Amino acid sequence: MARMSRTVSLVIAILGVVAIVIGAVFVFQGVSKNNLIEERMKVEKVSIALDPDNPKQLTQIGNADDAQKAADTISAHRRALAPSYQDLLGTGRFDPTNPKHLTYAQAMNLENYLYMAVTAFGLIQVVIAAGAFMIVTGIALGLTGLMLFRIP
Repeated sequence: MARMSRTVSLVIAILGVVAIVIGAVFVFQGVSKNNLIEERMKVEKVSIALDPDNPKQLTQIGNADDAQKAADTISAHRRALAPSYQDLLGTGRFDPTNPKHLTYAQAMNLENYLYMAVTAFGLIQVVIAAGAFMIVTGIALGLTGLMLFRIP
């Protein structure tokens, strides 16, 4: 019976180590993807005037909050051109030589890019939190396994 309890305690400790390793991978992946998105936004110089009282003051976008504000601002500006894509086109087709059509399409692209960044930043936070939880759980499992192993 003692041999079996030692085996179980070792299995629990090993599961703890596995949980710590997997959690560390989650945290590493989350942090590296967050850095990648921030860096790409810096390289692309994604910025927007978020202060309506100071439209010449551009804010560099590099986090979920600023990306959300910028996407919402672009959305409002785009809807000022036309309430919907169908309203923009009327009964016609998209005309890339029409400045209004082109501006609307570019606004849609940037708006979508920013909303995707908001989603990515949110998912990254979830991945990092899940990884941190795995690490804490792994430590608890590992310590439990070691404590059980020491019981005669």
